Amino acid sequence: MSMQSLGFAAQSVSGRVRGHNEDAVLCLPELGLWAVADGMGGHECGEVASAMALDTLRQAISAGGDLEAAIHAANQAILDAVQEDGGRRMGSTVVAARFFDSEFEVAWIGDSRAYRISLDGIARLTRDHSWVQAMIDAGELSVEEARQHPRRNIVTQCLGQSEQALEVGRVQGSLAPGELLLLCSDGLTGELNDEQIQEVCAGAATLDDLVEQLIGLANQLGGKDNISCIVLGRSMAESTEIDAKPRNFLSRWLHSRKH
Repeated sequence: MSMQSLGFAAQSVSGRVRGHNEDAVLCLPELGLWAVADGMGGHECGEVASAMALDTLRQAISAGGDLEAAIHAANQAILDAVQEDGGRRMGSTVVAARFFDSEFEVAWIGDSRAYRISLDGIARLTRDHSWVQAMIDAGELSVEEARQHPRRNIVTQCLGQSEQALEVGRVQGSLAPGELLLLCSDGLTGELNDEQIQEVCAGAATLDDLVEQLIGLANQLGGKDNISCIVLGRSMAESTEIDAKPRNFLSRWLHSRKH
């Protein structure tokens, strides 16, 4: 799969409750790089942190660095900015994907996520660096209990956190014909569970439609946080259309296997 056949669509919105957007998205097909960052620290801090994280990521990858090193560089850039600004706290999550033909690497810090969606269902590729995920791992909370827990937004790792060493999560994989890769902030996954995300993907005709429907449903269900997502998949020539006939990517995946 060449970069020319890898289509994508992206959008970032403030949601229905918050007055400003601390999320940021990065789409650089020429570098095979896509990323979502969710800033923390309030107005004029969170959006600075997320923008700085993605700009540093871009610079590091452009200079030939790998994804993990780029995330460490983004962390240092935010720490330096905090020190220069007299200690005003700010931070950011990040989830980033780097493609080499059909092969990809995903790296992340915090609770922004990556999913692979196919005919077989939806698979979460990342594991949240969060308090509730730690409780799930310890058997103290169920997944559904974690979704409603008052501490569900507390992350245990983020860019700009000086108290502990950064432990970047990494996973590698490949994107087969008919599969999608989704990168998103917790504004999406806080409103939609994995099954709802899969259902929206199954009915979308184009990547642009898919992004619109995911964000629209998250807003409809509350839109309590900023919502950002990037979807990547095989595109038709110079179009983000998943397929015109049949009308959704799951049917196309099945159709492609019959011939």
